[in-house]
This record gives sequence, structure tokens and C-alpha cells, in this order.
Amino acid sequence: MNSCLLLLFMLEMTLLWPCLIATENLKTEKAKQPLGSHLRVKRGWVWNQFFVPEEINTTHHIGQLRSDLDNGNNSFQYKLLGDGAESIFTIDERTGDIYAVQKLDREERSLYILRAQVIDITTGRAVEPESEFVIRVSDINDNEPKFLDEPYEAIVPEMSPEGTLVIQVTASDADDPSSGNHARLLYSLLQGQPYFSIEPTTGVIRISSKMDRELQDEYWVIIQAKDMIGQPGALSGTTSVLIKLSDVNDNKPIFKESLYRLTVSESAPTGTSIGTIMAYDSDLGENAEMDYSIEEDDSQTFDIITNNETQEGIVILKKKVDFEHQNQYGIRAKVKNRHVDEKLMKYHAEASSTFIKVQVEDEDEPPIFLLPYYVFGIFEENPHGSFVGTVSATDPDHRKSPIRYSITRSKMFNIDDNGTIITTNPLDREINAWYNLSVTATERYNIQQFSSVPVYIQVLNINDHAPEFSQYYETYVCENADSSQIIQTISAVDRDESIEDHHFYFNLSLEDTNNSSFAIKDNQDNTATILTNRTGFSLQEESVFYISILIADNGIPSLTSTNTLTIYVCDCDENGNTQICRNKEFMLSMGFKRKVITAILICIMVIFGFIFLILCLKQRRKQTLFPEKGEDFRENIFRYDDEGGGEEDTEAFDIVELRSNTIMRECKTRKTTRAEIRSLYRQSLQVGPDSAIFRKFILEKLEEANTDPCAPPFDSLQTYAFEGTGSLAGSLSSLGSAVSDEDENYDYLNELGPRFKRLACMFGSAMQSNN
Repeated sequence: MNSCLLLLFMLEMTLLWPCLIATENLKTEKAKQPLGSHLRVKRGWVWNQFFVPEEINTTHHIGQLRSDLDNGNNSFQYKLLGDGAESIFTIDERTGDIYAVQKLDREERSLYILRAQVIDITTGRAVEPESEFVIRVSDINDNEPKFLDEPYEAIVPEMSPEGTLVIQVTASDADDPSSGNHARLLYSLLQGQPYFSIEPTTGVIRISSKMDRELQDEYWVIIQAKDMIGQPGALSGTTSVLIKLSDVNDNKPIFKESLYRLTVSESAPTGTSIGTIMAYDSDLGENAEMDYSIEEDDSQTFDIITNNETQEGIVILKKKVDFEHQNQYGIRAKVKNRHVDEKLMKYHAEASSTFIKVQVEDEDEPPIFLLPYYVFGIFEENPHGSFVGTVSATDPDHRKSPIRYSITRSKMFNIDDNGTIITTNPLDREINAWYNLSVTATERYNIQQFSSVPVYIQVLNINDHAPEFSQYYETYVCENADSSQIIQTISAVDRDESIEDHHFYFNLSLEDTNNSSFAIKDNQDNTATILTNRTGFSLQEESVFYISILIADNGIPSLTSTNTLTIYVCDCDENGNTQICRNKEFMLSMGFKRKVITAILICIMVIFGFIFLILCLKQRRKQTLFPEKGEDFRENIFRYDDEGGGEEDTEAFDIVELRSNTIMRECKTRKTTRAEIRSLYRQSLQVGPDSAIFRKFILEKLEEANTDPCAPPFDSLQTYAFEGTGSLAGSLSSLGSAVSDEDENYDYLNELGPRFKRLACMFGSAMQSNN
């Protein structure tokens, strides 16, 4: 009899799940050992598989393990090993009943592999080898469908036809797809009808009705997914889809105003913007771009351009308008989209249009001349006040203001209130053949309104200039000249303008006609030839001939001038070359002398300029040679820090101080001449302290100081020119007066004025008597 491990699975009646028991019998030996014996036959493994429903919250009996050797005497002990043993699953050691003590979730773990072992309690040995078995957690519908890719958003063109794909949504169910219909989903539309529909099994959303973006540009669609194919007890999940409609050009621009009123000033220049019109398009972006154009305008006066930023139509003035000519215009404008697909042309069959009424505003315009410019002609030499021509301007406005005319900067012409131009001075064509004037017309009622017109006056020629030599001729004839010898060819010029080519006629004057020395031949080409009329001339007897030649022009009336031709007689060699021409030499020598005199004068001017420059430099050098003359001498005067020192005393002795006092004060009045003062000064320096000379010098200086308004307000006469024991003049100091000046009479100090009053008291006769 084969021995095997009997596996029993007990299922509670409350559970509807069947229990599947799979057993695998292995071949064993025929010999059977007694229970508890240490010798026993090897047995094969018995595989068992248990199915346990998930979502068990309390302790639940799963099944029982029992050995076929167990006789029910409780001598066997059952043990459970493997994943979840003793934590999730427990076993009754005596009976082999297996229990689930925790909640099981198939979505977390659907399979547990355990091992079972039977031990004899008395011997402590395993009765049966370990046997593995599997516990599978069976699925229940405990997970609802979920949309993992939400939120959903889709864009679809407006006016799309029915059946257009919008988007596909997908839900997932965590339940076991192989277990019944737990994971079989069914999609439905909770919100979005009647514009959208969804395929139940695929989740594809499609358009079920045309939509207009201009009415509504986005839709929220709610989708539901149910498991178990929507059967009772099925779980469900929802998601929302935002569906936006993109714009297509299904709307044409339309004018909301059927009439626009615009105004334009008649003074506005061409190209002026006079107003804007606006059409409205419900589309967006490129689909709303539009172009404006003129549909009806017989006058061709206006045009419309499009502002690409604002999509406005700008009405511009193409031609100037005139209130007096036409004060009102009516035009029709139309508008259409710039980009239209051929499929959508049915929406743009007829363009929208509007009527524009333009009112011209009257402006005070400047006068207008009848012609853009005037050209007049007048003969030269006409007297003062001669008529030249008439210009005319009118006021284009209704009030027709009178016009006043004026000519800008012209001394030769004047104009009256009728626009008549007259001359104010005789005209000379040879001086000025054309005059370019500017005539201004100004309104009398408004002087700010004026306009100008160019006037060109041509001075017409009259034959008022006689012909003359074209150049100065230096003509000579040799003493040995033969008769009929050509000595000069002359020509003439005329300053007048001739309608035809100038033609001149040459003849000798009546006086020279009788002269047989020279003759003239008219060449009929505006030139004439001078010929000798005799043989031989004498330089000593008659060295110069003066011939009067008459030149007549072909003007009307013809004018004739008398021109003098000077002919010099020269001594010529055999070849006819002049050697001696007395008068010519004189003229040449005079010319040479003039050049020499001019050169000499230039040299003299250069020399004088050079001398003047030297004198100026010397004068500047003199002025800067004694800079101490222009300085203030207060520093050099008040020095009381040393006494004496003789000639070696360089600080107290400054001879320049005494000299500078006589030169510095130029604004004071002197009673003595400068030469006398300098002479006394020199004598005082040479002789020494002579009482009479020194006294006179001091008096002179005192007088200068008293009468000098420029003198400083301090005593500038204290000088130490004779200070020091080494000086031949001795000492003037009061320190040595008691010794060296005992016999000196200082009574003259009383005559020196209030400035020397104290010195007079100190050194006068009274003080001497006291001493």
C-alpha cells in the first residue's frame, strides 16, 4: 500500500470560491515500516495548491495538512515554514489546520510558497520529508478603473465634420484581467453631448456635431470607465477632457458702420491721413488679417491703406482738394480677408462695404498767380518809369481779398497795386542782360497770406555801342619800307548783341584819307589791313604816325567809332627786324623805370618796418630793464634792524631807492626840471653830505611828496643812502647826532612842514640850547 501525505482543504460555506486540490503521487517502495521506526522508505514530495480569497480581515481557516501516518493519537507535530509563516499564516501543530491571520491583497502579493513538516513528538524526528505547497490569493473586484494620463487636453479645428477624431483616453484596472470580467472596462460619456461621442471599448472621442469657435471656443467632456463590462456591482472611475476649438477663416470682415463722416482741410498736402475706418472679423490671428480698398471714387482723390497692427483702414488724400471747386466727396470702401483657403471661399463670396462721406473744410489760402512764372522783355536805355509787364494774382477764397504786390530786393524795378512792373533806372544790356525778380502778392485782409512768383526780365539789345579795336596794337614801320607793304592787320569788337552776325566796315578818316603815307584795306571778314602808301620813312624827321580809323557796324541804326592807330618808325635790318625805335625805347624805358621805382619803394617799406620793429623791441627792453621802478618800496623803507655798517652794509644801503623816487611818480607836479634833480643827486653822491646841496635836494623831494596825489600815506623819504661809518658822507642817524652833528644847524627842519615837526623839536635850536 502506497503511503502519501493526505492534503485536505476545507472551505467555509460562506465563501463562493471553489477549492482546487492538485496532488502529485510519487513512486515509493513496497516495504512499509512501522510508525516511529528510524528506518523508513523515502517518500516523494506532495505538491499542494490552496486558493485563498483576498480582502480577509479576520482569522480565516484556509485548509488542513494531515499525514496518512497520523492515527489520531496526537503524537505528531505539524510545522509551517517559508514566506509568511507565523506572521501571515499559522498552523495548528496538533491538527495541521492552516489559518490566515492578516488581510491579504492580491495586488500587493498574489502567491506564497510555504513548506510543511511533520515531526514525531516522542522521537523528535521527521515522520515525512518536507513538502512545499503554494497559497494563491484569488482576485476579487476591489479596484476601480483609473485614468493615469490625466489631465487630458485636445485641440480640434472648428467646423470639423462628424466623426473627426479628437483624442483617445485610456483607463487601467489593477484587478486580475484573467479572473472573470474584473478588469474589462467599458467607456461612456457623462458630459459632452451632443457635440462629442466616445467608443465604449477603445475610449476614442469623436466629434458628433459641427461646432463654431466664435460661439464657444472650448468644451469640458467627462468620461466614465466601468469594469466588469458595466455589470451590476462594477466599479467606475471618471476623468475630464478639455477640448479647444482652433480657429479657421470661416468669417469675413464686416463693417459695423454703414456710413463714415470724415473731414479734410483744403490746405492738407497729398498723403495726409484724414481718418480711419474699421471692419470687424470674428476670426483670430492670420485669419483676421484684412485689406481695405476703394470700391467707388470717380474723382480718384482718396485711397485707403491697411494698418497691419490695428487692422484699421487709413483714408489718405491722394490729390489736393479745393473747397471752391468741390467741397464734398462720396466714396465707397470694401474690405476682405487677406488669407482665405479655397475650401472656405463660400464664406467670403461677397465682400462687406461701407460709404464714406468726406467734407472739405475751407481755409484762408494765399493768393494764386495766374501763371507759374512770368517772362518779360524791355529794350535797354528806356527812360525811368517805362512799362515792363503785368503780373496778376487772385484770392481763391470766397471773400476775394484785394491783393498788394511787392518786389523783393530790386533797385531797378517797381510794381504798383495793379501788378504793373515799371523801371526805376535805365537798363543796360551790356551790364546785365537778365533780371530774376520775385514778386510777392499779399492779401490786404490777412497779411499772413502771401505767395511769390518768379519774374524773368530780359533786357533787349539796341545798337548803343559803337565798334572798337579788339585789342591794343603796337604797330611799327621800317624806314626802308616799300609801298603797299602790309604792316598791321586789325579787327574790331562790338559789345552789342546782333540778331545777325556782326559785320564791321573799316575806313580811314577824312583827314587821313588825304594822307598818302598809309592806306587801309577792308578784308570784308571783320578785319582790315594797314598798308604803306609810299616808299621810305625817316626816323629823325617823323618817328610816329597817328592814323584815325573809322569802324562802322551793321546795327540799326549803324554806329561808327573813330579809333587811333599809333605807328612807330623803326630802323630795321636787312631782314626787316627792328633795331632802333626811339619812341618804343622810351616807352620800354618808362616801363622799366616804373618797375624799378616800385621795387625800391617796396625795399624802403621793408627797411622801415624792420627799424620800427627794432625800436619796439628796444623800448620793451628798456621797460623791463628796471623792474624795480614799477614796484612798491614799502619793504625797503621800513628797516630798523641794523644800524651802520658803512659801505659794507648792503641791506640798508640801496642807491636805487633814491633814484627810483624821481622816476616812479609820473603823475606829480615838479617845480624843478628832471635834469636839475638828477644833477643835484649826482653831486650829492659824489661830494658827500654837503649841507646846502643835500638840503636843497631834500626840499625838492619834500615838495614832490606834498604835491603828489599818488604818494603813499607813509613817509617815503627815509633813505639810508649815507648810512654807515664807512661812508664819506658820514651818518645821518640820530644816534650819532650828539657826537658828529654838534655844530650842525637844524633850524630848517621847522620849515619842512608838519611831517618834520617832531624832528625839529628834537634837533632844533631850542634843544641845542637845552643841551
